[in-house]
Amino acid sequence: MTTDRIGDGRIDPMTTGGPPTPSDYRPNAKYVLLLGLMCALPAVTSDIYLPSLPDVARDLGTTTTAVQLTMTGVLVGGAVGQLVVGPLSDRFGRRRPVLIGIALHIVISLLCAVAPGIGALIALRVAQGFFNAAATVVAIAVIRDRFVGSDASRLLSRLMLVIGVAPLFAPSVGGLIAGQWGWRAVFVALAVFGAVLWVVVWRRLPETLPPERRRGAGLRTALGGYGVLLRDQHFVAIAVLPGLGMAVLMSYVVGSPFVFQEGYGLSANQFALLFAMNGVALVGGAQINASLVRRVVPIRILRVALPLLFAVAVVLLVVILTGAGGLIGLLAVLWVMLGLIQFLPPNASAIALSRHGAMAGTAAAFIGAMQAGVAGVVSPLVGVLGGDARAMGLVMVGSTATALLVLALATPAYRRGGWLRL
Repeated sequence: MTTDRIGDGRIDPMTTGGPPTPSDYRPNAKYVLLLGLMCALPAVTSDIYLPSLPDVARDLGTTTTAVQLTMTGVLVGGAVGQLVVGPLSDRFGRRRPVLIGIALHIVISLLCAVAPGIGALIALRVAQGFFNAAATVVAIAVIRDRFVGSDASRLLSRLMLVIGVAPLFAPSVGGLIAGQWGWRAVFVALAVFGAVLWVVVWRRLPETLPPERRRGAGLRTALGGYGVLLRDQHFVAIAVLPGLGMAVLMSYVVGSPFVFQEGYGLSANQFALLFAMNGVALVGGAQINASLVRRVVPIRILRVALPLLFAVAVVLLVVILTGAGGLIGLLAVLWVMLGLIQFLPPNASAIALSRHGAMAGTAAAFIGAMQAGVAGVVSPLVGVLGGDARAMGLVMVGSTATALLVLALATPAYRRGGWLRL
């Protein structure tokens, strides 16, 4: 079952609840900033805490793998949370679920600040991810309430400019806070960020789902919506791709503190600077994609970007195994790879969302859950395989290879004229 197709990206009045307006086509900078901050909440929650991972391991007397679970726990919690919040946002509108979710994020952040041990911290981080999911699901659903196709992909890419600020500044801010007051103070800062975001959302986020378009409540309705999505094999295949792209990114995120601080001897400040430089690649890739989708439909971009991403991942693994170029060689290839990753989630999400505009919240939740869930399952393999650069490279190659196989075998993207059916 599909509700609309990818074409020129214009709004379908039948799925938005009314005729398009000029502001629908060209959201202003404040609107993009608001949605970007909502999408960035999970990224900030993860990245501001990165420089503290070695300190947490020492302070709580635990292992590298256990500490990395406090990162992947956010993803796993987010995966489950999105599956729950998506149908709720289709039933009760967009504003109420996001305001409740952010409020609970604030409470849980404060509880993380006083966690007595690694077990409690992991559990709280899972809960934090669960409630953070409301911000991401609602932001993406709001976009689908107003846009489809290339317009949606372009707006999602523009959001990456805001989301990309998290890798640029969050680790530096987190390192500074932890250096002055300890790693527990980082969670107090997360609570403050959540409080500010809650006020902004309360005052500025419009309701984009009018009552006449809301779906019925109840478990049966939610399961029915997911049943419709699961029966659309092309939707499922495309929805998996953002998760595999996120698995590549999170393999870098969870592995990099140990690879560069312990493996290459970088200080916390040097690592924060390196992380910021790689954040530039993420932002740059997103903005190139945003410009490109004005002229090229999202599926055509995916058909080229995925093979390139796989090839660069293989080169990265070769550089790691041979030591060619040393640290500079590793960083150069990694920088290119991080830029290419940003061609995956916006385009795949836009394609998948365009197939089920009548239940955008549920579809956005499914995509987000796949993104967080796949990344949450795959990225811990970095720690399991040794937590070093080799382990990080192996997981990246495996994730990109899987994504390419999914696109090639589970969708008609590479068949003659097949991409027109997506």
